[in-house]
Amino acid sequence: MKTASTLTEKQKVSANQMTSAQTPLIKLATWVNNRNIPFLITSIGMIVMLLWAGAYKMTVPGADGIVPLVTNSPLISWQFKLFGRYIGSDLIGLTEIIAAIFMIIGYFKPKAGVIGGLIAMVMFFVTSTMVITTPDAIISVNGIGYMSFLGLFLFKDVISLGVAFYLISYFGEKAIQQ
Repeated sequence: MKTASTLTEKQKVSANQMTSAQTPLIKLATWVNNRNIPFLITSIGMIVMLLWAGAYKMTVPGADGIVPLVTNSPLISWQFKLFGRYIGSDLIGLTEIIAAIFMIIGYFKPKAGVIGGLIAMVMFFVTSTMVITTPDAIISVNGIGYMSFLGLFLFKDVISLGVAFYLISYFGEKAIQQ
């Protein structure tokens, strides 16, 4: 029959093995995780990008720049038909700014961060589909299909879509803990 002191010694041996098994790489990963660095970089990066891109879409060059993207998208082309190029672009920019503001508020009230993440998720889902709908986003070179610079520019929104899902999850967990 095992005694409590025997189990305690086994637990000590196991703890020592785990401690000695921590390589510098594992220690680095733990340090990064304990300081919440992935959340800070992705959330701040997303907020800055949304504020900057949203504000730019409210300028004439910003509005003109998204015309080929929006007019070829079956999911959002109605917006330019209904409001025109400049008001339509302003609304897109305003939506980006609102998503960023909700994310900023999410630092203090996580439910707001979930809303900001949901807005961003919808936006980046729509813009991710533009890789398929925008002419010249995918080009052929020697018979092989590649993404052009425009296609690569749009494809980054697939990564942003993943970040939006991550932020929904993160803020959602924080909201549950409150």
